[in-house]
Amino acid sequence: MAALTQDRATPRLAEGNVFSRDVAADAVIFAGAIVCLSATGWAVPGSTATTLVADGVAQEPVDNTGGANGDVKVRVFKGVFRFGNSAAADAITRAEIGDDCYIVDDQTVAKTSGTNTRSIAGKIVDVDAQGVWVRFV
Repeated sequence: MAALTQDRATPRLAEGNVFSRDVAADAVIFAGAIVCLSATGWAVPGSTATTLVADGVAQEPVDNTGGANGDVKVRVFKGVFRFGNSAAADAITRAEIGDDCYIVDDQTVAKTSGTNTRSIAGKIVDVDAQGVWVRFV
């Protein structure tokens, strides 16, 4: 496809910030949790793993205990959200604004990949006394 030579009406999907995802078998996702997509595409809570793709934040609790993949769905919001900051040498500071941060669990992010054991959460937008503001796209 060639570059534009005039204005274009570019379609957008649901304002681009709310998606419904199929939840993995036996997964429990709490409202406000970091939601990831597993290597096979099912929604799971954030955790230390290298095969996850950060997707956004759960807008309601979902319990698929005893269920099969896709038996329930979770609404996931994209945008900027505040999460807990990791500790010690992995704590995120203002110096890391603009960098990627990494998933520790479903509510905590860290400065590093933990020696290649963590997946990327998103971009660090800000840091304050309550935590780290992360952009999920």
